[in-house]
Amino acid sequence: MENKSICNEGIFSKVFKDYSPTLLNFLFYKTGNEKLSEDLTQEAFLKLWTNCGKVSFEKAKGYVFMTAQNLLKNNYKHQQVVLKFENRGHSEKDIQSPSYLLEEKEIKSQIEKAISELPEKQREVFLLSRIDKKTYAEIGEMLNISSKAVEKRIYNALDSLRKVSNLIK
Repeated sequence: MENKSICNEGIFSKVFKDYSPTLLNFLFYKTGNEKLSEDLTQEAFLKLWTNCGKVSFEKAKGYVFMTAQNLLKNNYKHQQVVLKFENRGHSEKDIQSPSYLLEEKEIKSQIEKAISELPEKQREVFLLSRIDKKTYAEIGEMLNISSKAVEKRIYNALDSLRKVSNLIK
């Protein structure tokens, strides 16, 4: 049996040509957004290329589909954070104050930036815990890691965010 390496450009191109239309359609059906579907497809294949030495030819299709689903999930979580922040209740007095609106916009931007700059694994567990209200055990099961690993990632994410919040003050 011939061992095909994804790191070979010809083989990678064939994998891309074979699976990208199906992946693109799959993502489009899930999102209804053609541009987002294209971006996620490209990003999934970029991750495949970056990790080509770790992924066998036989597992390439599963890898890009799982990666795309995780990217979509991360995108969805980010949108939830944005929407949740935008839909917070305000008093009429606060809404009328231009300085309050400016400060709110700046803080929102800093929070989004801080969360987006977390390492991917920390950001993923942080958003699953804080936005989706998943337990450590549920997150561990979803990501195939231990509850202790989830706890450590959330601790590190909160520590990073705490450092940023101290800089904001």
